[in-house]
Amino acid sequence: MDEQLIERLVDEVVRRVTAEAVRPAVTGSAPACGCPSATAEATETAARELLGTGACRVGCTDAKSLRCEDLAPYIDHTLLKPGATESEIEKLCDEARRYRFASVCVNTSYTELCARLLAGSGVMVCSVVGFPLGAMSTEAKAFETRDAIRHGADEVDMVINVGKLKSGDFAYVCDDIRAVVQAAAGRTVKVIIETALLTDEEKVAACVLAKAAGAHFVKTSTGFGPGGATAADVALMRRTVGDRMGVKASGGIRDCQTAIQMVESGATRIGASASVAIVKGQESKSSY
Repeated sequence: MDEQLIERLVDEVVRRVTAEAVRPAVTGSAPACGCPSATAEATETAARELLGTGACRVGCTDAKSLRCEDLAPYIDHTLLKPGATESEIEKLCDEARRYRFASVCVNTSYTELCARLLAGSGVMVCSVVGFPLGAMSTEAKAFETRDAIRHGADEVDMVINVGKLKSGDFAYVCDDIRAVVQAAAGRTVKVIIETALLTDEEKVAACVLAKAAGAHFVKTSTGFGPGGATAADVALMRRTVGDRMGVKASGGIRDCQTAIQMVESGATRIGASASVAIVKGQESKSSY
């Protein structure tokens, strides 16, 4: 997308998000998104300040100079397949220690095991919440988040409610994300927007809502949807959130060249199960 088209898209999304996000919540107890004193003017100002930082497409590192082995600190070493065994999780943690990946990313049933295996290693434990559909209730996501934190999760990757976003119920989506952020009690929250299911306008809206709800990252994909990360989507997400928020590219990243391309486009974290192949400069057939 060219810059003028992005600017027009951002302006329209900010207008719509502003109008939706300050309407009263369904319960009538407080305005949506947990902003009791929010006004349309204040919300729009905050949104435009956020989007005004969007000239930065690339993170602080000079991606052009990255080598394959330099990618390890960017990578969430991932194993989310439903049939993952305990021995496979142990291998995942061993590889994460050996190559010094940023984290292991696992389903919540393995959070405690990973926290024990990685204690003192400097490798974080990232647990997925509302995964992979994001369509469960907000209360269920918040409960799962608290449970993951209680068992040792350092980070949480949550899936937005894609149907609510596509229905234009921005207040619901904002509240859904904010509930997870609050339940995470200061831990990093990454918001999976499942880009392959969204229009560019919806991708921008999802990023704006994630920022407004206090999340720390936006993330492209679960790896279980109809498509994975693309450089174009990463660039659009970076353009939208600016340099004050992380962007995680995940889904279909199987080699070093693709991973570097994602960093060049603005990613500050990479989700991959092919992590070892990536840092070795090899290619993997892994699906995530």
